Amino acid sequence: MAFATLASRVAGFLRVLVLTAALGLGTRLLDAYNVANTLPNAVYELLIGGAMASVIVPLLTRAALTDPDHGVLYTQRLLSLMVYGLSAVTLLAVVLAPWLVELVAPGFTAEQHEMAVVFSRYFLPQILFYGVSATAGAVLNIRGRFAAPAWAPLCNSLVVIVVGLLYVLSGSFTLLAAGTSLGVFAQMALVVWALGRSGFPIRLHLDPRGIAIRRIGGLAGWVLLSVLGAQAFLIAATRVASLSGPGGVTAYQNALAVFQVPFAVIALSVMTTMLPRLSRNAARRDHDRMVRDLSLAVRVAVVVMAPIAVAMVLLGRPVATLLFEHGNSAAPTVRLLGTVLAAFGLALVPFSAYSILQRGFYALQDTRTPALITAGVAVIGIAGCAVAGFVLPAGSIVVGVPIAYTIAYTIGLLTTVVVLRRRLGWIDGRRLMRTHVRVLIAVSAGAACAVGALFLVGTSIPVLAISAAAGVGALGYLAVAKLLHIGELRLVVVTTLGGLRLS
Repeated sequence: MAFATLASRVAGFLRVLVLTAALGLGTRLLDAYNVANTLPNAVYELLIGGAMASVIVPLLTRAALTDPDHGVLYTQRLLSLMVYGLSAVTLLAVVLAPWLVELVAPGFTAEQHEMAVVFSRYFLPQILFYGVSATAGAVLNIRGRFAAPAWAPLCNSLVVIVVGLLYVLSGSFTLLAAGTSLGVFAQMALVVWALGRSGFPIRLHLDPRGIAIRRIGGLAGWVLLSVLGAQAFLIAATRVASLSGPGGVTAYQNALAVFQVPFAVIALSVMTTMLPRLSRNAARRDHDRMVRDLSLAVRVAVVVMAPIAVAMVLLGRPVATLLFEHGNSAAPTVRLLGTVLAAFGLALVPFSAYSILQRGFYALQDTRTPALITAGVAVIGIAGCAVAGFVLPAGSIVVGVPIAYTIAYTIGLLTTVVVLRRRLGWIDGRRLMRTHVRVLIAVSAGAACAVGALFLVGTSIPVLAISAAAGVGALGYLAVAKLLHIGELRLVVVTTLGGLRLS
């Protein structure tokens, strides 16, 4: 699954690069496109995305374990409810597009606002596509099939890459707008096709009742608070970024896209494969196994994420130059993006560990506790964004956003550890602390090696600087990790080699 996610994310990077070169980093056109393209994701997450992991997957797992038909009818009715409900939401969102754009990007000019509204009316049908894709993917995961949902985003990116290249040749606004949504449709089509191929009978019921909608609503009520908090944080970050002038929104969103690649490849892959297992252990009230699984997931994520986080901090600007200084991109915006990317490196480890541990509550079907924690994280993050808006110079306001992320999710992680320990009785604290201390020592050694390499080769040639610093830093990290006997890193290497042989 990690290999599939990595391939999808690499294609996603190519998509970002193609669109950046075609539309121009720092241009109002690209900012309008990016803001409009965040709206379907925001609406979907608000309504369904948070409930998918915290409510829907545990309910589908329990239905598969307890229903006589292994949850087939329950799943069909739930999928029907998704299709009908999200279709109505999509139509409403299209009508409200001008107000949604104003909410997310108040710093846009009138012309840019209108451009974003037109884009968003092409993009908002993605709400339905994302919902169907996620539900079908969850059913496949419960049935032990992880490949198609992991590979499906690759289809999306490939379609948009072709659309971006055709836009360079044609300059067609309609092609760019419609083609972007076509990519999400292709993603959905692949997952639904794979679900049908798995032997699951895909059928929509005119009456989706019979799935305990009230129970879902009761569980999802707290999830809604959680997602509202997360989306409020995201909107606050985008609003603050829009105040940084042309290119501010794109600098934030492109840096966030780079930040999310290692998270998706490592932490999200771990969380997706772990949640059905956690849900089964929770249903059996086997809390000891839950704790061991959560501890191992966090430790594995940390040994991989920590060196990547250091690389982001040290190489943010060279990476931004190498990836984005092409075509119509403005050099000052590229430099700003590099600074934002470096600051995001500080948030990678706490954000990943926080996201993994939250799955422990969801497996227990406790949506109240993570919702309250997430609401607190959002309040801290929004306050941090507000402080950045008041304190930092206009052109640098967006740099304060990743700092707000770091503070908010570090506090959220510590709170989650304390509360989860009380709930489960223990949290494997000694092993977690021992691994974190050893990783800190190893990653410090790797960072020193990387800084030495940068001192020798300089940063004038980005590809040389990145290659030298990353290579020498990785060797330093691995050498010290071996001396310290970090077993989780050895587990990652063995698992990776086994995956390569299987592929």
